[in-house]
Amino acid sequence: MNLIFKKTTDAFGKELQQIEKQEQKLKNAALKAKPSGWKEQLESKIPEKVYEGLESAFCKGFSVVFSKGRPIIEKSYKKEKMIIDYAIRDYAVLKKGGKRELKQMRKCASHTTTLNMAITTVEGVGLGALGIGMPDIVLFLSTLLKGVYETALNYGFEYESPKEQIFILKMMEASLCSGMDWWRLNEQVDGMMNTSDLSGDRGGINEDDLEKQIKETASAFAVDMLLLKFIQGLPVVGVIGGAANPVYYNKVMKYVQLKYRKRYLLKKITVK
Repeated sequence: MNLIFKKTTDAFGKELQQIEKQEQKLKNAALKAKPSGWKEQLESKIPEKVYEGLESAFCKGFSVVFSKGRPIIEKSYKKEKMIIDYAIRDYAVLKKGGKRELKQMRKCASHTTTLNMAITTVEGVGLGALGIGMPDIVLFLSTLLKGVYETALNYGFEYESPKEQIFILKMMEASLCSGMDWWRLNEQVDGMMNTSDLSGDRGGINEDDLEKQIKETASAFAVDMLLLKFIQGLPVVGVIGGAANPVYYNKVMKYVQLKYRKRYLLKKITVK
């Protein structure tokens, strides 16, 4: 057996074992998660129309960002350079195939997280201090999707096709769910990685499918962020709600980066 080939295969195997351990931790945390009593009590006092308005705001936010926001988001990073940089790192992984090369891949994928968290912190706290809750959603989602798009590029995947958009939305939904909902959605995410070429043509995907997933993801965000976004709409104390933006950014990106990392390795193993 070629030594480089064996070294690469062993490195991929160890990397996947690490991912499985991290996934197990996420699974255990999601299955054990219980809603806070104080949070449930406060949320019960929020009018139903506020939740409906928040869900609608997230739906509109996702629709706007997906339909019109991508060109604007792409101006915030050098897409072509990222594609070239990935090709160089990927070549190094295949030729040298060691732990160091895979670590460099992870490092590049997580490099932008700190900057994006800083951006969403400033934006969320700033608008929260002014008592602005709903308009913050489009800005928050734009920063979040910026992080997702950069992660995709760092692992060699595109994000423009309807299949990829649904995959992204499904990951974001799963990252905020708990209990059996998390288990069900995580299985769907893994299934999408393992059974199809997401970057191919539409493959039966239509606008209704995308809109349906947008609503499901928007609902997950609205349910989980209801209290905080309601508070953010109040002057002065809104700072508390706005400060939650980086917490949610980190929660979503932790899951997304893990899945893209897994997807990259599975793709390489399949090709080999």
